[in-house]
Amino acid sequence: MFEALKRYRNRKKLTDERYSYLFEPYEGDEYVCFDCETTGLNPKVDDIISIGAVRIKGNRILSSQKFERFIKPRTRLQAESIKIHHIRECDLEDAKEMDTVLEEFLEFIGNRPLVGYYLEFDVAMINKYLRYKLGITLPNRQIEVSAIYHDQKIGLIPQSNVDLRFDSIMKDLRLPIMGKHDAINDALMTAMIFLKLKNR
Repeated sequence: MFEALKRYRNRKKLTDERYSYLFEPYEGDEYVCFDCETTGLNPKVDDIISIGAVRIKGNRILSSQKFERFIKPRTRLQAESIKIHHIRECDLEDAKEMDTVLEEFLEFIGNRPLVGYYLEFDVAMINKYLRYKLGITLPNRQIEVSAIYHDQKIGLIPQSNVDLRFDSIMKDLRLPIMGKHDAINDALMTAMIFLKLKNR
């Protein structure tokens, strides 16, 4: 009931009816797994500098239908964040404006459910720009892989603490680790986690 009311209020705030499709019920078998690299860890003041996303259909990752964009930030890159994602200001000289990338991203995800690792942060970053552009927050259903992993593990070892670190989950599920803190690679690895957990 609460979720339906929240969704209704969100829909009423939409300022551009061209994006009404985001609120339509999704009836397909596709998901979108996405990840963002940012100038820092505070959605209120930091900016997205890279978005990577892949579609999942049934039990297949559609890697040929990936979404990868670099974005010009409004704030300066912090030294600490550069150490993590290795993206420098000179790497963003030909990057697109966020407004353009946001339109392309919404077209890519449509009304599909979204999958991610600590997805709440990435969605909060997207929502910062989306509120300004369309007056809304992402209405898509959200699936957090660390929550699925936790629920599956806690059923097996209810008295134990579950290690939810990304590397630990990948190792436990025997999945190959690619270059981390790269938005598209992180999206691909998270998609692999999701499928492994979904099919357990």
